[in-house]
Formats: sequence, C-alpha cells, structure tokens
Amino acid sequence: ETTTSTTTSERNIVLWSRIDQKSCYKAILSAGLTCIVLPTTTHPTTDEVSTDLNALQHALDKYSHRILAVITTTSCFCPRVPDEVDKVAKLIDAWNRQNYNNDDDGTTNTNNNSGETTAGIAHVINHAYGLQCHQTNKLLNRACTIGRVDAIICSTDKNFLVPVGGALILSPNDQVIASISKNYPGRASASPMVDLFITLLSMGLNGYKGILEERRRLVDVFRVNLDALAKKFGERMLDCPRNTISFGITLDTLVNNDEDKKKKNVQITRFGSMLFTRCISGTRVVPTGETKTISGHTFQGFGSSYDEYPHSYMTAACAVGMGEEEMTEFFERLERCWREYVRKREKEVDSKLTAEN
Repeated sequence: ETTTSTTTSERNIVLWSRIDQKSCYKAILSAGLTCIVLPTTTHPTTDEVSTDLNALQHALDKYSHRILAVITTTSCFCPRVPDEVDKVAKLIDAWNRQNYNNDDDGTTNTNNNSGETTAGIAHVINHAYGLQCHQTNKLLNRACTIGRVDAIICSTDKNFLVPVGGALILSPNDQVIASISKNYPGRASASPMVDLFITLLSMGLNGYKGILEERRRLVDVFRVNLDALAKKFGERMLDCPRNTISFGITLDTLVNNDEDKKKKNVQITRFGSMLFTRCISGTRVVPTGETKTISGHTFQGFGSSYDEYPHSYMTAACAVGMGEEEMTEFFERLERCWREYVRKREKEVDSKLTAEN
C-alpha cells in the first residue's frame, strides 16, 4: 500500500485517504515523501464511499512518529463523499496530545493564530471546489474548531470562474501561512491572481453571493432531472446525500448481463466516449473493476475510490456558473446520446444474432 520516493527526512510518511485523483498523490511523491494510501469504506445504508476512520487509527499507531501529515479531501466525484474531516481532525489532535505534548521542544499541537509553532502530525485538507458548498464549509469550520487542521487548499478556477492555474491556501494558524509565504521561491506567473482580482472586482461581493445562491437553488432542480432521466432508462440515482455538488446514476442496464466483464467495461467506456464527442462535458463514466497503476501503486476499482464498488455509473456536477438554460440543454443532449447508444447496441445485437443463425 506504499509507494516511496527518495528522502532523507525521518518523518517522511503521509497518510492519504484514498481519492482516485492523480494530482495529490503525485504531489506527495514529488515532495520526496512516502504515501500510505488509506482505504475507504462504503456506507451501510447509502451508496456513499467515505473515510475509513479505523484504517486511519491503525495507520497512526503503526507508523507513529514517522508520520509527517494526513491529507484528506472534501471535494470529490460521486459516490465518494467528503472525508469526515471533523472526526479526522479530532483524531489527529488527540493522537498528538498523547504523543507530542510531553516533548522537550515545548511546542503545542493545537490550532491557533498566535504565531506559535505546531508540533506533531499535520492535517492538510484538499478543498478544491468546496468553497461553493455551504454544507462542506460548515464541516471545515467544525474541523478547525474541534481538532487539528493546518492548511486548506482551494482551486480558484472551480470556485471563482477563472482560468485554471491558481489556488488559495487557508489556515486557522497564521504562522502556517507566513511559513508558506517565506518558502515561495519567486518567478511564478501572477496571471492567476490577476484573473481572480479582475473577476472579483467585476462580480463584487453581492454578485458572487448571487451565483452561490443560484447554484444552491439549481441543485434540487438538477437532482430531480437526473433522477427522472435515470428512471427513463431503467437506472437509478446513486444515494450520496453528503455530496451536494457531484451526482451519479447507475449504468447497470447499459450492457447485456450475459457478456463478460471485460466486454461490459468496453461498452460502458464507449458510452463515455460518445458523451465526450457530442460535447456533453463534465461527465465521468466509470466501469466496475478497473485497475490503474500510478508510480508503482495499483488502485483496484479505479475511479470509484473503492476496491470493489458494485455499480458502473456516470457522474455529473451542478457547480457554480451553470445556468438553468445550460442545465436544460445538458439533459436534452444526454438523453439524445443515451437513446442513440441504445439504438446502436440493439442493431449490433440483432446483427450478431442474425450472423449466428
């Protein structure tokens, strides 16, 4: 479960709650650290995939003082839901108090803004596009209040409608921000911050609040339309109530049950390519049982953030910047594409039966 890059640091292990997105994982390895991929767990009564707190506790006890940080995620594609960062923060804080408070350096391991140095295991949260989600922001605030949170990383493009390339770093500890600022090597482009500055000036505070409220209003409309579309084709929405940005529907009836798994996955992937070529953007189609090896570590069930997720599925997001007209167009294109796929599959099956006879 580990992949190692060369490092001379004694505390060189990062515990990473699995999320099937390559950038964070590669960033850990690029920093010369060892990444321990923590498994996720499924919810007993919903379709959600989330934090395995037992696995985290086991890893804390196993790797102990070799651990530099824990990285969690609050922005993810359905069926993955935000990590339980409040419980993770509380767990890390308790572990630090037990194992670091008696250290000779006299440092503290609690969140603060007094400029004190923090010791112990750090907690970094990948918040990506979560700033637009009120529910997730409340979860973050709770984590910062009851436990250990060192840094929160957010994308500018996904939250503020600007070109890709910028990020915001937040922290309840002002010394963390000061340390990061001092480590900046210079020479980077200022374009991302200029884009953000211009956009915020253009929208103003009320304008930005307006697009956030519009997204919150459209979430219910999006969910109803996606559910209705799924039922038209004998599918259902994935029940993931803790993810209020990304939504999913099963693709269990998209292929014949008598086909082997490999052929099924080929057909499901084909459906995804049809969506892409017909400009139905923002969707993800994930077949079951896919594997992907990244820097020496093999992820089973890649795409769903879980080794054996029981459904093939498609996801779509209701994010800031989407208008009601665009949403209507999205569902119309999606339905047309789905019907086209079904017609082509029926012709292929008929041709195969004719040839066999």
